[in-house]
Amino acid sequence: MEVIIRPTAEEASRLSARIISDAILQNPRLVLGLATGRTMEALYDSLAGLIREGGVDVSRLTTFNLDEYIGLPPEHPQSYRFYMEHHLFKKIGVKRENTHLPIGNAPDPDVESARYEALIQSAGGIDLQLLGLGTVGHIGFNEPLSSLASRTRAKALSPETRRQNGGFFGGEDKVPPRAITVGVGTILESRRCLMLVTGQAKADILAQAVEGPITSLITASALQLHPRCTVIVDESAASKLRHQEYYRWIFANEPEWQRYQ
Repeated sequence: MEVIIRPTAEEASRLSARIISDAILQNPRLVLGLATGRTMEALYDSLAGLIREGGVDVSRLTTFNLDEYIGLPPEHPQSYRFYMEHHLFKKIGVKRENTHLPIGNAPDPDVESARYEALIQSAGGIDLQLLGLGTVGHIGFNEPLSSLASRTRAKALSPETRRQNGGFFGGEDKVPPRAITVGVGTILESRRCLMLVTGQAKADILAQAVEGPITSLITASALQLHPRCTVIVDESAASKLRHQEYYRWIFANEPEWQRYQ
């Protein structure tokens, strides 16, 4: 795991967007895993600009999102399909048939979960998986005590997650209690992981995920096992990390990062 500290949330988002844009340029058939949430909005805005201005070909790009609320149809304004269309897909002109999310209002969430997992595998797995970090340390909707070997499945949301997302729905009681999420095991099979974390509110949980023990109580800690995981953070989110100077040295000295400076 590499931790890259940037001075501001905007710079952290821009760097993350550049990594994704470069990955698409290097492999136009990239299978890209995507995430949602407030943190991703600035990243997607930057990524859309890079794709448009750089003439990046997304005609063969395939995407898979991590999760979707159970019970919400794709056209619901709080569905993640709606979010992705608004924040990224329509801006870059990616083919709708190449973009995939779990179907939240499928008749049987378990059948839909199995279908979605099989779809990821039939695409050859995820080349680059973008991740955020939840306030309880989750990736996707892999809430505390999720198996670190889990696959795509229906999952009950924790009270903290429903409180965190309540603002989008007009109250936590209106947040769907369950979601379909790609599992931790599926995420760990991605060829590369990129986690973006910004803001002081995430400082404690980031430190636990990155520098603490690997535990199913904080599913993001499983990323310590991944052979190629980059965590990009701003100064606020990095404030509780013990090894900040080493992380700064990595960005300043490792050849992989020279073209981003």
